[in-house]
Amino acid sequence: MASSLTLSLISAGCIFGGVLLGFVLRRLLPEQHLDGESKDTIKLGAGMIATVSALVLGLLVASAKNTFDTTEEELTQRGAKIIFLDRLLADYGPETKETREQLRRTVAASIEMIWPDEKKGASGSTDYEQMNGMQVTQMTLLKVTPTTDAQRQLYGTAQQLLTDLRQSRWVLIQRVQRVIPIPFLVVLLFWLTMLHVSFGLFAPRNGTVITVLLISALSVSGAIFIVLDMTHPLQGVIKVSIAPMRKALEHLGQ
Repeated sequence: MASSLTLSLISAGCIFGGVLLGFVLRRLLPEQHLDGESKDTIKLGAGMIATVSALVLGLLVASAKNTFDTTEEELTQRGAKIIFLDRLLADYGPETKETREQLRRTVAASIEMIWPDEKKGASGSTDYEQMNGMQVTQMTLLKVTPTTDAQRQLYGTAQQLLTDLRQSRWVLIQRVQRVIPIPFLVVLLFWLTMLHVSFGLFAPRNGTVITVLLISALSVSGAIFIVLDMTHPLQGVIKVSIAPMRKALEHLGQ
């Protein structure tokens, strides 16, 4: 699928193209098609399209923001669980040193994949899907054999946390797979384009009007960009914060 920026630019071109189409139609249509009664009817239809488009676009933005916030909250909880897991392993004793080192390597690799340096380019969400660091960490812990009741309790809690971390990782990966259906976007784009056709049909052709309508097209396409980008919170321009995982990495091994 094309990137969010590409789709938003295509949307901007189509919407502003609707304005230009309106300018052309104004010159081609007979005068009786643009008289007072026709103008009122067209404005009524444009108002209906504007209401429906605003409602749908607002719901899409709210849904995308909810997905983004949910992912950010899950990453915060994930960071807290990782810190707690490291503390449990420290309380267990020196036998878990290898597991703690593996846990640190796994967290560091996850950060590098999801939030790579700018010089390395785009997000590595695909690499994150393929990595098995938490699985290796859990397998490493299985080599440890608890001998006291306290160790058995710590061991059981640590294994449960590792299982939760492995499961939550796949929840994050599955969330990235969500996409907004293309037919849905096409219908929304058609509404917005037709709305701007009506603007161009009656607007005077001067620099100020054209600039305002261009800004309108860019603003609406910007909303579409926000929806598309925030639907994938682990990649793209608008990504969840790295802070919780960075903080977790700082505390590991202490």
